[in-house]
Amino acid sequence: MTAGSGQDGRLAEEFFTAGGSSFSEFLAVHRPELLPTRPPFPDGVRAAPDSFPHGTTVLALTYRDGVLIAGDRRATMGNLIAQRDLEKVHPADEHTAVAFAGTVGLALDMVKLYQVELKHFEKVEGVPMTLGAKARRLATMIRQNLGQAMQGLAVVPLLVGYDTAAAAPAARGRIFSFDVAGGLYEQSPFHAEGSGSPYARGALKKLYRADMSRREAALAALQALYDAADDDSATGGPDISRRIFPIVSVITEEGFERLSQPETEGLSREMVERRSSRPDGPNATP
Repeated sequence: MTAGSGQDGRLAEEFFTAGGSSFSEFLAVHRPELLPTRPPFPDGVRAAPDSFPHGTTVLALTYRDGVLIAGDRRATMGNLIAQRDLEKVHPADEHTAVAFAGTVGLALDMVKLYQVELKHFEKVEGVPMTLGAKARRLATMIRQNLGQAMQGLAVVPLLVGYDTAAAAPAARGRIFSFDVAGGLYEQSPFHAEGSGSPYARGALKKLYRADMSRREAALAALQALYDAADDDSATGGPDISRRIFPIVSVITEEGFERLSQPETEGLSREMVERRSSRPDGPNATP
């Protein structure tokens, strides 16, 4: 018998009762054990920080046609590499994407719940959420995870979207960051999260230009992730031998698009080749 079914196999009464537009609130009332924010340990018990895989580093930047979001592929567990090909960048809906740093298991569950949350709202209300409302809804979900964050299981997402309601095209690519208590901050024109984020932001400071093409923005993101991996052991650089490369996605007026493996590989190989003559990366754009 599945969750939410009665003894006769039919859906339980709560599925036929009018409710709100928040799927996570529905779960909190009727199936709280399915929420990723449920307490994982008894009161007073704290998780060892190195007991669970953690992911870093993710970044985002606006460019000429919209907004780009990217992430490395490494997950670590203490001094061990727990996974080399983790996907940290996910579409939330047609014009929104989310990436995460932090506890991998909780982050993946939170991303899936957030995707359902946006679909549920649109089905109930008949219209999609505004981009600002999407950011506030994700902040609420993070705040519900505060208890686990205080036990060492933090999730820090990075949200980007193309705001179709913005008056000026240059203002349509938007970036939102969060803290573990659900604090919401709009960032412009670029931002990074995770243990390698100081190095990634430093690289973007010297490389960023507002009028970059998609190709230039993707190369700038790859350069920033390379710099992060160069100084942060928890961040993975391009793995040429295994053909594992960062995830790079863009959101424009046409919607979400993940750069194909051949495109990302080609840009990564080009960047690595350039680094063979300039190990510290390109100079700042004049």
